[in-house]
Amino acid sequence: MRRWFLAVSISAALVAPLAAAQSIAPDVFRALQSSQVAQQAGKFAQAEQALQAVKPKAGSLEQTLIWRSQGYLFWAQGKNTAAIKVLTQAFNSGQLTDEQLTEDRLNLAKLNFAAKNYQQALTYLQKTAQSNEVLEMQIEAWQGLGRLDQALPLAERYLKGKSRIEDNWLQFMVGANAELKRYAEAQGWQKRILQRSPDSVNAWKQLAALQQMANQNTKALATLRTAYSKGIEFKQADLDSLIALASASGQPWQAARLLAGMLSNGLMQTSLATQERLAQLHWQARDYPRAAKQYRQLAQQTGKGQHWLSLAQLEIQQGRWRAGLQALNAAEKTGANSQQVQAWRDWAQSRVDLDKQANPIASQ
Repeated sequence: MRRWFLAVSISAALVAPLAAAQSIAPDVFRALQSSQVAQQAGKFAQAEQALQAVKPKAGSLEQTLIWRSQGYLFWAQGKNTAAIKVLTQAFNSGQLTDEQLTEDRLNLAKLNFAAKNYQQALTYLQKTAQSNEVLEMQIEAWQGLGRLDQALPLAERYLKGKSRIEDNWLQFMVGANAELKRYAEAQGWQKRILQRSPDSVNAWKQLAALQQMANQNTKALATLRTAYSKGIEFKQADLDSLIALASASGQPWQAARLLAGMLSNGLMQTSLATQERLAQLHWQARDYPRAAKQYRQLAQQTGKGQHWLSLAQLEIQQGRWRAGLQALNAAEKTGANSQQVQAWRDWAQSRVDLDKQANPIASQ
């Protein structure tokens, strides 16, 4: 999607039709013509002096035409704020012809758009004849206001029937649909990007991420496997970011399933770090049995006190007090933090004692 670079060219049409259709005081007419000639020559100071030399009557047609000429002169110099002010005065004066109003309405939309006055720009554009130029401004204005729900239908209309769509528009359609949680549509546009760039890691990764957002973990994994089978190499950071996306979205169980699938399919190397991460994700997802199984394997593999302590916490969270106490004993022997071990032991032991009191026969 392109940004607007506005250039202004004032032709003789600005003044000549006025002389034929409207009665203008001679001194004002000469000032308008002199200003126009100077502006076309790039002599902006001289153009301003010509307009300032006349003092039209307040509320008159002459005053409106002076405002209008000043507005386009300011715009030509990049003084957009001043241009908006005087062109708005002329536009609202009630003195301009329909043709002039049509021209100024579009130009005021452009000026307000350039100044990021998006709501005002949209107001002018509502009564402007539709064209690709107008549609582009409307789309970007709604986007600037954070209203992708308004921008997206206009973008679909803009792109409809185009034989060739620029890459930046494809990216916009992917991002806008994803932001609005229209994941199926976003995937459709992303597949068009993938058709153009079948060897792009980012294109494959983006499609997998969109599938993951739609809770289609199996499809996301299949997408990555397909890319992998084509010989496309993923960096560890690429796969890590996909896992992090699911975890950050508040759905760690998705991240856990995706990571487990990657490990079992050889997309990610099994290591101590990935095993720890999988255990943590299952813990975050409250899948305590799987997390406990993984931490037990890690503790037996590494002998680290922290792994035994994590296992103890998981066993205790499941109400498995004696298993938790056994893990705490192992954690203490392998150098886990003694204060943490004692705190968890006190809790687990108190629950064991309560169970004994509640079921004295069963505890014998």
